[in-house]
Amino acid sequence: MKWKENKKLMQTQTNILPITGTFLDEISHDIPHQNWGRKEWEKDFDHMKAMGIDTVILIRSGYRRFITYPSDYLLGKGCYQPPVDLVQLFLELAESRKMKFYFGLYDSGKYWDSGNMQHETDANRFVIEEVWGKYGHSPAFAGWYLSMEISRKTRGAIEAFDALGKQCKSVSNNLPTLISPWIDGKKAVMAANGNLTKEDGVSLHEHEQEWNEIFDGIKDAVDAVAFQDGHIEYHELEDFFRVNKMLADRYGLQCWTNAESFDRDMPIKFLPIKWEKLKLKLEAAQKAGYDKAITFEFSHFMSPQSMYPSAGNLYNRYLEALK
Repeated sequence: MKWKENKKLMQTQTNILPITGTFLDEISHDIPHQNWGRKEWEKDFDHMKAMGIDTVILIRSGYRRFITYPSDYLLGKGCYQPPVDLVQLFLELAESRKMKFYFGLYDSGKYWDSGNMQHETDANRFVIEEVWGKYGHSPAFAGWYLSMEISRKTRGAIEAFDALGKQCKSVSNNLPTLISPWIDGKKAVMAANGNLTKEDGVSLHEHEQEWNEIFDGIKDAVDAVAFQDGHIEYHELEDFFRVNKMLADRYGLQCWTNAESFDRDMPIKFLPIKWEKLKLKLEAAQKAGYDKAITFEFSHFMSPQSMYPSAGNLYNRYLEALK
């Protein structure tokens, strides 16, 4: 699989890895909704393009009963009729701006309730076929995001990623697949938890051992891995990033970073991150030789039209660093 990057943009005078992709978080359970229509999304895609973003990734096509497109299969399972076909909207906006769109799979929520990944595999077998039939003709449809988030040796995760990744690639003539796990550091606490940290985090050795096994099991089904970078302390970034890149290279995966543009250190969940912190993370990714930086996520935490005014300031500081 050949991956094309904007090399001119990547060769900046700064020592940060430029952000060239973002998740689109339109179906969420812990981020406030901005109630945007087409006009606001058009403007946001223009802001993304202006800062060098060439890839947009739908974080998930549905969560429990809320969905982003009128899926016959999911509506038949009791999901709510969406007022707008967001998948079609995002594909149109991406195509007109020559961006790549990655489709994020459906999250039934049953895994979070039961710990059983089989529910996600069963539902998405139908979603993958349906979505490719409805939208696969779009030139912007460039890949798939396997939206099940894990951090450790989660029961059934290897089998689920392998099955769904291979199905995505099979129906779409081998379009690339992406996963975005988290590192089980001390800041890996559930959003609903009032604490900011937990007592113990995974050791570097444990992380390397576990992800060596996982990558070996999914190497034929997954093309890129973008570890979330917000669950470990800033002084740990370099060591964990080095291990991530080493393992990705060993199994032939692209090593991206999911540079979280929200702050996990604040008691209010979640606000735009301090520029100094984002800079530290992007510097570590550049130093580790990562292939690409994406963010979760531009529209809430970096956009000039975000509901949070400080997001626009973060956008300005980032552009200053690039220029």
